[in-house]
Amino acid sequence: MLLLVGACQRQESSDAELERSSPSPLADIKNQPLQSLHAAHQSFVYSSYQDLIDLFAQYNYTPEAWQAGLRQVPRLYFTSVPKLWSSTASKQLSVLNKKRLFFRGLAPLVLRSNELIYEQREHLIELQQQAFEFLPEKEKQWLLALARSYKVIGPDDTVLSEQQFELLEQRVDIIPVSLALAQGAIESGWGTSRFASEGNALFGQWAWGEHAMKPAEQRKHLGNYGLEAYESPLQSVIAYMHNLNTHRAYQALRDIRLQMRQQGLEPSGTELANGLDKYSEKGRAYVELLHSMISYNHLAGADDAYLADSEALYLVPAVSSP
Repeated sequence: MLLLVGACQRQESSDAELERSSPSPLADIKNQPLQSLHAAHQSFVYSSYQDLIDLFAQYNYTPEAWQAGLRQVPRLYFTSVPKLWSSTASKQLSVLNKKRLFFRGLAPLVLRSNELIYEQREHLIELQQQAFEFLPEKEKQWLLALARSYKVIGPDDTVLSEQQFELLEQRVDIIPVSLALAQGAIESGWGTSRFASEGNALFGQWAWGEHAMKPAEQRKHLGNYGLEAYESPLQSVIAYMHNLNTHRAYQALRDIRLQMRQQGLEPSGTELANGLDKYSEKGRAYVELLHSMISYNHLAGADDAYLADSEALYLVPAVSSP
């Protein structure tokens, strides 16, 4: 029997929310509240990081289990980056435990985002068995919405060609867990950056306008830019993956992934990192940094991780928790 340390409350979505014939386009999903992304969930309120370590142990989500080859990851989702993580808790932990908590906190979110993409990909491939003009109207509209979301067609296009079908399949695909973990650690400073604590921003996604979180020293020649803020860390992960899957700067990453698919291989973080020289001004040095992060922290095994077939548990910080 699982014993939860802290307040626990179960919530379920209504039947109307669950009755969907096709998965939603990811661009829509990344703007949805966290609660709408799971059929049922419980909430766990923690007041210390020892609570989290104890909870992970109850789920057998431990370094020892990982080293023994267990790749099942429980559906434990942080609802926010705790504001005191950077100022208090992370400084009280050893470097090793800080890394372990960060990776174990981010991994379920990465896997959930990939799960949503995979649902779209499966449905897309299923629909590819028929010519677009012979599909039911509801499926046509779903495909068109997905294609617009992934920037394959324009807002006024009403048909999808065979070539556009193929391009869409190339874009609607997962991001290896090891790569997302490495980039999250680098871009958010292990979750300690101001942007992480203020806006759950883990991957340095840029935004423009008054609502963007402004850097301390804004380079005026680049405009009124800042970093995008998110309601939850999961939304940050979803937006990051959508960016890699759609922006022209990351075509090299998508080409590498396609080549691996054509060879019957699963995409790996180490290989796809080679296509991210444009993610940072550091260029090729950034790619080498990603390789080093994946290698030094033994993240390659995370590409084989999968989510447990269980109910989601939302990890909610108490008002004064670290």
